[in-house]
Amino acid sequence: MSSIPARPFVSIEDYLSGEVESEVKHEYLAGHVYAMVGATNAHNLIASNVLGLLHAQLAGRGCRVFNSDTKVRLRREHGTYFYYPDVMVACTLNPLEETFQDSPVVIIEVLSDSTGRTDEGEKREAYLSIQTLEAYVLMEQALKSAVVYTRGDSGFLRQEYGAGERFELPIENLSLELDRAYEGLAI
Repeated sequence: MSSIPARPFVSIEDYLSGEVESEVKHEYLAGHVYAMVGATNAHNLIASNVLGLLHAQLAGRGCRVFNSDTKVRLRREHGTYFYYPDVMVACTLNPLEETFQDSPVVIIEVLSDSTGRTDEGEKREAYLSIQTLEAYVLMEQALKSAVVYTRGDSGFLRQEYGAGERFELPIENLSLELDRAYEGLAI
């Protein structure tokens, strides 16, 4: 009978220093490190479009938009986690020499066949536990579609949007038009 070898525990310090030198991104889940898969051109185009649209709207304001090279750190009851969201907006910023943000207000993930389940399950649960988070957005790759979770008085509210629609993000005068987010894709 064979057994699956246990993953070795990795300290936060070793993880962060290793990520600086690694050619492959890894997510950190309470002491365990997992390599990330690459993304398709469609995935990157959507994420880049969204990043550009949000950056233009946030120019001259205190909030900043970050791409998938910046991690979000979550300190949860059962350990510390680091994820790489596709797009993230933060208004309370960590020092420039750090490689992560602690207080995002918006997180956007572009779904793929390999990551969709995690983005809609494990990551959604983790992200919605962030005290500063006001919106979590899941965007499809194969069709103009977004599921948006926004913080309400009694928790997060879920809404769906499709082609031709625009939705507001809970930061003053910040919105996303789906047709522009999917510009360059024949869907």
